[in-house]
Amino acid sequence: MSEMASTTTTRKAAPTAAPAARSAPSPAERSRRSGLGRALVPVLSVLLGFAAWYAVSYLLLAPDRRFLLPPPHEVLTESLLNPDRLRPMLEALAVTARHTALGLCASTFIGVVAGILMSRSRVVEQVVFPYAVMLQVIPVLALVPLIGIWFGYGSFSRTIVCTIISLFPIITNTHFGMRSIDRSLHEMFTLGRASGPRRLLSLELPAALPSILTGLRIASGQAVVGAIIGDMFFAQGEAGIGTLLASFQAQLRSNDMVAAIFLASLFGVTVFGLFALITRLAVGRWHTSGSR
Repeated sequence: MSEMASTTTTRKAAPTAAPAARSAPSPAERSRRSGLGRALVPVLSVLLGFAAWYAVSYLLLAPDRRFLLPPPHEVLTESLLNPDRLRPMLEALAVTARHTALGLCASTFIGVVAGILMSRSRVVEQVVFPYAVMLQVIPVLALVPLIGIWFGYGSFSRTIVCTIISLFPIITNTHFGMRSIDRSLHEMFTLGRASGPRRLLSLELPAALPSILTGLRIASGQAVVGAIIGDMFFAQGEAGIGTLLASFQAQLRSNDMVAAIFLASLFGVTVFGLFALITRLAVGRWHTSGSR
């Protein structure tokens, strides 16, 4: 009996097992949660923006002044979902996209070449850089009348505006990328007696590629702005989305004007996202700029 009592006492005195600790989430689960969080924030931001839009339309504007900012559902039903009104906007947006592409191609060529030459010669840098800064700080609207007088009021002037407004970030980022290359790498190519073109193609351009693509990503959004500004002031030829915006403003067609602004904004975001994707595909595996 004493042995049984002793055994019972021992069992009662034994400490209870601690509950199993919760296992840490796996990397896949953490990545999934992080992805959901990143996707949820923009959605909430858009919903908050629509709520503010409705608040302004219905709470701050009287019914007789609601045409100044029509609510979102009216813009959607009367403009974006109306084929007769949407088709001219899409055709005008295609014209603006063409001018954006031409202007961005021209600014890319000029900016990369200028940045390379500035990195090779201090004299070229001192000559070119002040003009690049002038193009950046002078409002493009101040140059529009002069561009119209010199080159007319057609499509060519729109392309010039796109080129001017998107040129500076490409020049500066190319120049920065070319000047930021490790000196030891240059010394290795010097020891290998590499020619100038080989050094440029095998070392300088690949090393400066992240900076060049960053400049292109910035310039792409500015090129869209330049194309829309050119549409507004150079109305000869095919109508762009900026031309329609000016026409809608003159006719007080608020629904169509908001719809055109939405399409232009969507186009700008698409262009910026395209260059962000190009940056990620080109340098995302070996440079931090591709992961942003």
